[in-house]
Formats: sequence, structure tokens, C-alpha cells
Amino acid sequence: MAQNKQVMRGHLLDEVRRRGLAHGDRSLWGQPVWRAIAAGQEPQALMDATTQQRRLLECAHGTPSPGDDQCAGWVEAVFGRLGICNVSGNARELCQSYCNRDRTSDLKVGMIIAVGAAPWSAQAQAHGHVGLYAGDAQVMDAVAAGIRTIDLELWMSTYGLIEQPRWGWLGSIDLSRM
Repeated sequence: MAQNKQVMRGHLLDEVRRRGLAHGDRSLWGQPVWRAIAAGQEPQALMDATTQQRRLLECAHGTPSPGDDQCAGWVEAVFGRLGICNVSGNARELCQSYCNRDRTSDLKVGMIIAVGAAPWSAQAQAHGHVGLYAGDAQVMDAVAAGIRTIDLELWMSTYGLIEQPRWGWLGSIDLSRM
């Protein structure tokens, strides 16, 4: 696993530098290029999730991608399938409204994880990107290729070049207490 993370980190750093988005270990926006999870700051493990948190992940696995640049639409559809939240907005709006935490130890299964801007496309710069924390340091999100599951450190590093990724409960509904 550690070797795989080193390979992922190397590929990301190479791509960021190739595109001229970083100097050294900082992005052009002053953010760290690699965001590691510090010891003692691990997010919630899937085995510690409540029934409602696990149900949300079942809904996530069964919800198809709504198409390119529709990450927020996918997140909203997942919560809609669970039947507990009817919220809409783009990733930037969801981030601004519901993501008020940035310590990885606060990250719980089913929380949305988002940035208000990311450098990878004009759409991402304008509207950001959002996904769902799936436990065990994994994030699910909708990208052009469909729904994927990606390592949390890689997600935070890929999308956190302009601003610090943040997380919170969509609709302020804490699934860890249900």
C-alpha cells in the first residue's frame, strides 16, 4: 500500500509540475501539492459506520453518473435515493453551505468532501468538485469516466491545489447519529 501511494504521489506531482501548477511542494495558489493524513488524524473507518451511513454507501454504489461535470448532481441523487435530503446546488455552493471542517479526524462516512475551485477544467475552476467519503480513506465521486472510488490523500491532493478541501454533512443531517 505504501509503495502504491508513493507511485500515486509521484504521478500527481509530475502532472502538476508538467502543467506548471506548482513550484516545489506548493501549488501556484500556495496550497500543499500533497496532502497526507497525519498520524492520529485518521478519518472514520467503514467498520465504525452506522446503519444509515452504510445505507448511503449502498445508494452511492447503485446511483449511476448523471454525466460529465455533474459531480454535485450525483451526490444529490445519492442522498435523494436514501430519502433524507433534498438539496441542490453546484459543488462550490455545497462546499460553502455544508463543508465547515478540514481536520481529517472529523471526516465521517457519508460526509460530502468538496472544494469550491479546482484547476483541472474551466468547469472545475468555476464550480469546484464534490464527492462522498466512503470510509477507510476512500472517496467516491462522479468524473468523466463515471463513478469511481479514489484514495483520500490522492483526492485531497488532486482537488486541493487552489483551496483546502473541506467536509460536512449534506443538509446538515448527521448520519453518524442516526
